[in-house]
Amino acid sequence: MNRTAKIERKTTETTISMELGLDGSGNSQINTGIGFMDHMLEGFARHGFFDLSCTVEGDLQVDGHHTAEDIGIVLGQAIKETVGKKEGIKRYGFFILPMDDALALCAVDLCGRPYFEFDCDFHTERVGSLDTALIREFFYAISYSAGMNLHIKMLSGHNDHHMIEAIFKSFAKALDHAVAIDARTSGVLSTKGQL
Repeated sequence: MNRTAKIERKTTETTISMELGLDGSGNSQINTGIGFMDHMLEGFARHGFFDLSCTVEGDLQVDGHHTAEDIGIVLGQAIKETVGKKEGIKRYGFFILPMDDALALCAVDLCGRPYFEFDCDFHTERVGSLDTALIREFFYAISYSAGMNLHIKMLSGHNDHHMIEAIFKSFAKALDHAVAIDARTSGVLSTKGQL
């Protein structure tokens, strides 16, 4: 099985090239122009065992909003493409991940319907050069472009770096579980016969 996707997106605000392999070993080559976002995507790839390459040229002279949002859009498109008709996958995934003071919960349903809940209040305006308000925008974009239910809840935490990193890693682990092949599943895991 070769569950990979290559997505190119070019707008007046960003130019993005991304390759995603679901059945990888956690290798990544990331250059978004935002150091902290690079670090988070590297963690996402490593802890989800996804192979991910991503290069971005964004209008960072404005701010990081278009870059963060558009990366989320492209990653969501790549996820959608790699799972295809979703035959044989577990569909659901969830994970509670601790990182020092932070405890993050993430739950995913690859049902084809976008829905997003984000319950996390950050304490600072930015971590590194990334505006913390863009974390919500990034995951919202993933949810809607992938067509997934995505729930993220910060159960506890006070260090924003730890909280954001716990979110990315819990999402990686939840998604890894949701896209895993279950030998017991014939077709798609739905009474409707399609997702």
